[in-house]
Amino acid sequence: MVAIIEKRDLRDFDWLTTFLAVAIACFGIWQIRNALPTESYWTKQIIGLCIALVAFLVIAFSDYRRIIELAPIFYGFGLVLLALVITPLGVEVNGQQAWLKLPVIGQFQPSEFVKIPTVLMLAKYFGARKSGSLSIREILIGGAIMAGPIGLIMLEPDAGQALTYFPIFAAVLFLSAIQIRYVVIVLLAAAIFVPASYIIGVKTGAIKRYQQERINAVLDPESVDPKGYGYHTMQSIITVGKGGLTGIKGDPETSQSVLKFLPEPHTDFIFAVTAENTGFIGCVSLLIAYALLLSRLIAGARSASERPGMLVIMSIATAMVFQIFINVGMALGFLPVIGVPLPLMSAGLSAILSTFIAIGFVVSVKMRRFVN
Repeated sequence: MVAIIEKRDLRDFDWLTTFLAVAIACFGIWQIRNALPTESYWTKQIIGLCIALVAFLVIAFSDYRRIIELAPIFYGFGLVLLALVITPLGVEVNGQQAWLKLPVIGQFQPSEFVKIPTVLMLAKYFGARKSGSLSIREILIGGAIMAGPIGLIMLEPDAGQALTYFPIFAAVLFLSAIQIRYVVIVLLAAAIFVPASYIIGVKTGAIKRYQQERINAVLDPESVDPKGYGYHTMQSIITVGKGGLTGIKGDPETSQSVLKFLPEPHTDFIFAVTAENTGFIGCVSLLIAYALLLSRLIAGARSASERPGMLVIMSIATAMVFQIFINVGMALGFLPVIGVPLPLMSAGLSAILSTFIAIGFVVSVKMRRFVN
């Protein structure tokens, strides 16, 4: 086994993808320290990165095809974890019971991890199908696979995390040759259902006041109290603007995050902290690094020897693109604040561990592109 690993290290291991992921994560640790230098989040993130790298290597040197075969077991286990979250074992943080605290393991967020079994389950089902357009039955079965985790996550409730699952399903359907008429039907239904659901949610109280105001803070910022519901958005915009071209370079005396004006600077608004400390140049450099990493993922999907492997990589890449877009949009004030972390950058063991496990699958697929 050691000889095989050494041979793959020299011949097939994707060093560039690994370097880009680790470099972004290290940059994130620096920004977490800039955000809250007197607290221990950045040291915990270093520990999280070390654990994540071990998990990454384990997955990378495993045969992804065997893991996909076990997808139903992992998927079922993931649903059990999500169900436990809404029991007394669940831990409530900031009004959301989205965390689970277990002996030895400690506190973690199952909704982050369950994305991976969901991706594997979709890849197993849609990867085994023959060529041709998707049938209604296949779409419904895929929808049922997605409905399990999304439904449980909405019971927490964590709409932000639930939202990150939809791009995964969309990518799988698109790559599995969904017919255009189904896409048109879904888009028309969404155009009717989303506004109607919002109106009904507001009248019934299902959509809370703070959620309404966070949307209003984007649509009509002048109508929202900047010291109330619009505080997060306004402070993030101010923080981004303070960075200018090159940033304040970690000066704690003028930092919005260090002075406690910017809420959740180490998680939801880590991009705003990056803008404040490294300026426009730092933000563009980060986005270029993301673009290079994503291009490596897409190249890996194109070289995959089997359809399930391609679906796994493209699902992961699509989810990352979506999360980057949402998080950056929140920081810049053109999207509502919904608590979606920035991949590899935001503080949190669950987030960084699940992301590196996902990238481990990408490397595993690429390493076995010449294996029958």
